[in-house]
Amino acid sequence: MATTATAKSPPDEVQDSWVPMIAIALGQMIMSFNVASLPVAMGGMVESFDVPPTTIATGIVAYSMLVAGFVMLGAKLTQRFGALRVFRIAVVVFGAGQVMMTFSPTATFMITAQAMCGAAGAVIVPSLVALIAENYRGRQQATALGALGSARAAAGVAAFLIGGVLGTFIGWRPVFGILIAVSALVFVLSFRLKPDYGRPDVKIDMIGVVLAAAAIILISFGFNNLNGWGLGLAGPNAPFNVLGLSPAPVLIVVGIVLGQGFFWWTARREAVGLTPLLPLQVIASPQERAAVYAMFAVVALEAALNFSVPLYIQIVQGRSPIATAVAMLPFNLTVFFAAMLIVRFYDRFTPRQIGRLGFTLCTVALLWLAFVVRNNWSSVPVLFGLVLFGIGQGSLVTLLFNVLVTASPKALAGDVGSLRGTTNNLAAAVGTAVAGALMVGLLSAAVMTRIAANPTLPAEIQSQVDLNNISFVSNDRLRNLMANTTATPEQVEEAVQVNESARLLALKIGLLIMAGMAMLAIIPAGRLPDYRPGDIEEVGQLDPPTS
Repeated sequence: MATTATAKSPPDEVQDSWVPMIAIALGQMIMSFNVASLPVAMGGMVESFDVPPTTIATGIVAYSMLVAGFVMLGAKLTQRFGALRVFRIAVVVFGAGQVMMTFSPTATFMITAQAMCGAAGAVIVPSLVALIAENYRGRQQATALGALGSARAAAGVAAFLIGGVLGTFIGWRPVFGILIAVSALVFVLSFRLKPDYGRPDVKIDMIGVVLAAAAIILISFGFNNLNGWGLGLAGPNAPFNVLGLSPAPVLIVVGIVLGQGFFWWTARREAVGLTPLLPLQVIASPQERAAVYAMFAVVALEAALNFSVPLYIQIVQGRSPIATAVAMLPFNLTVFFAAMLIVRFYDRFTPRQIGRLGFTLCTVALLWLAFVVRNNWSSVPVLFGLVLFGIGQGSLVTLLFNVLVTASPKALAGDVGSLRGTTNNLAAAVGTAVAGALMVGLLSAAVMTRIAANPTLPAEIQSQVDLNNISFVSNDRLRNLMANTTATPEQVEEAVQVNESARLLALKIGLLIMAGMAMLAIIPAGRLPDYRPGDIEEVGQLDPPTS
């Protein structure tokens, strides 16, 4: 966990070995590498499983949904049973999930594997900070916390590079096979970590766990199925309906209600002196709540862009995974360096100023992309837009986490970490789900409008194509589908042209909608603290877990 001040080490401070930090950093990297590899492997998975891209997005949502839903429980398990013990068990479960992932015969198996990895990640996320607090002190601890943040960004870059090369020349499965070996290495290195024994007196609020997990899972699941089940009225693919309404928005509303129930229950427990699942003190002030809202917005935007760009490059353009990696590398490198370098500006600008500027950069970048994107993502104007968004995104993620840490007492460091994990992963799930539903919905509307107005594609041809299940497909796949109809070669090419223009229009409108979301996020950014780190009491190092 990053802090806004570095504690000075006394001259005679004992320097501990950095070998334990290798295990901790790799524990962070296997999680980040896994979820970052999914968009790169999208094209290969679509071909292997013969499913639409939105099904692959469900795997991303399943992982993020499980982490977000149970990371607060993971924090309490870490406190009660000891960080080292639960870390080892979670790494074993994560490795088993990667075995399932590597040898998945179907998309359902793949989604199940990602759900298993998400459950393991919910425990790994809070245990990492506790392990650092247990193994390092003083300046070493501050360095270790910085390394943990850098490990996440570095894993994202590595996932795009390694995933791109292996996915192009071998296949997508070896990308996840690597994580089996790395998980085993993390388990072995974990025996170099200092043992801790936990605190058996820590009580776990199981009602709070059920309320929080149910709320997050229902919200994520609802957003993920908006397109398939219907935005308002129930569609033909909906498993059931509620008085004719689609179950997707109903699940979202029920999830929000349960979320409010979680906060009511937590306040009631605190009022009678019982231990809550998440102390409400970490979001007590308007500044802290603004930081949470802003963090949700920027992570959701990042997830939406990370889904949309590979979707367009691999499925629309039919290019290789390595082409996706090359196209996204400037963005990922920019996020990595922006996240590290933004701390240099904390003495000159307040969090409110940086927050507003960050979301302004994201807004401008998405507007720019919406107007310059064509059928070539490698063009210089598009790369400029990605880099500009990366500067804003990388700066905001680091800033907002530091705001939360600064505003909370050291004793609540673990709870701030679980709040961050919940917010980040719920935002990633919702951002990916909304991007998938938005893109497919816009594509469907554009295709229907253009076909209806196209005299070259008469009703008898349209009747032979399932217009109720329009999704992103490559030109070659569309030609193969049209070959099974009575369409002439001229009509096939006309259908391809309609699809090409509709896909590009859907992407442009989607980017414009994302830009609108980034612009709205400037509002909570304007409620961030208006101080510089030197204006407040400095935050010291993390308290080690009590053994």
